[in-house]
Amino acid sequence: MTELETQKNTTNKTIYSCTKAKASTLLTNQRILDTIVRKSSINPTDTVLEIGPGTGNLTLKLLNVASKVVAFEIDKRMVEVLNKRVKEHGFEEKLSVIREDALKAEFPKFDLVVANIPYGISSPLVAKLVYGVNPFRSATLLLQKEFARRLLAKPGDSEFNRLAVNVKLVADVEFVMNVSKRDFLPAPKVDSSVVIIRPKDQIPDVNLDEWWAFTKTCFGKKNKTLGATFKQKKKVIELCRLSKMASSNGEEMNRNQYVCADDDGDNEESDGEECHSSSCTDGELLLFKEKIIEVLKAASFEDKRPSKLCNEELLYLLSMLNQSGIYFHELIKPSSVDNVAFAAAYS
Repeated sequence: MTELETQKNTTNKTIYSCTKAKASTLLTNQRILDTIVRKSSINPTDTVLEIGPGTGNLTLKLLNVASKVVAFEIDKRMVEVLNKRVKEHGFEEKLSVIREDALKAEFPKFDLVVANIPYGISSPLVAKLVYGVNPFRSATLLLQKEFARRLLAKPGDSEFNRLAVNVKLVADVEFVMNVSKRDFLPAPKVDSSVVIIRPKDQIPDVNLDEWWAFTKTCFGKKNKTLGATFKQKKKVIELCRLSKMASSNGEEMNRNQYVCADDDGDNEESDGEECHSSSCTDGELLLFKEKIIEVLKAASFEDKRPSKLCNEELLYLLSMLNQSGIYFHELIKPSSVDNVAFAAAYS
C-alpha cells in the first residue's frame, strides 16, 4: 500500500469514527455532490456559506469553484478532519471555519448558501436565512425529504402548511432532486431532497409579526373553514383584546395577557381563565364577533379553508380584517433576532 493510500485509508476510518460517534450522516455520492454544486450556480468571486460541513465532502467541491467558503461546524473532530483534507488539496487559504452554533451566531457576509442541513435544525435555520438580515442570492439545501415536501407544498396539497406560507411570502422554492438514504454514510432512516430557495426582490408590504400571528390562527386547523375558526369563543376574546390594544396606540401587554395569543389549540370548549381576563365586555365581544363574520362574508372567505388559499388571498383577507380594526398581534416591532425566532416558531 502506498503512502497516499495509507493516508486515505486512515482518513476514511477517522471520518467513519466521527460520524458514528456523533450520529451524523455524510453525503458520499459524488454525482449528487457534483449536481448540488452545479445547480448552485457559483461564480468564481462568490463567498459560499456552508452549515454542517462535516468532514468536507461537499466543502472540497465548493472550494474548487468559489472564491471562499465560510463553514459553521461545532464538532471539533469533524473540524480536524475537514482542515486536514482541505490542506491536502491546497485550499486552506480559501476556507474559514467557525466553531459556533449557526442558529445563534451572526453570519458574516456571503453570496450563496450551499449545505447539507442537519435535519434537527431545518425549520429554524430556513427561518433565519429567509427572515434574517443577510442578503444572499440563493440557498441550495439538502433537507429531509418530508421537510422539503412541506416547503414545496402548494394550496390544495395535503402537505400545504404554515411553513410553506411563511417562507413563500419572502422567497421562491424550487425542487432539484431526491436523494436516496443509500447515498449517505452511515445511511439515515429517511430519504432526502435538494431544494433551492431564492429570496424575492420585492416582498408584500405587511407587518411580519401581524402576518405570522394571522397565519398561526388560520393554520391551527388548516382544514377548518375560516368561519368556524373565527367563531370560536376563545379566538374572539383573544382578537378583541388585541384589536383594542392596537387601537390604543399599541399599548404593551404583559405575558399573562398575551398567553392566549400564543396558544395554538382550537378546542372551543377550553376557553381558559386567562382569556376571561379580557377587558372586552360581553356586549363588545358579541359586536366584535359579528364584525369578524361580516368581513369574512363580504370578502367571500367564510366557507373557505386555509389549506386551499394562496398567499395573495391570505394577504387580501388580512388587509380586509386590519382595515376593519381586527388585529392578530400587539404591533410592537421586534428586533431582527426576534424576527427570526418568531418566524421559526410560526413555521
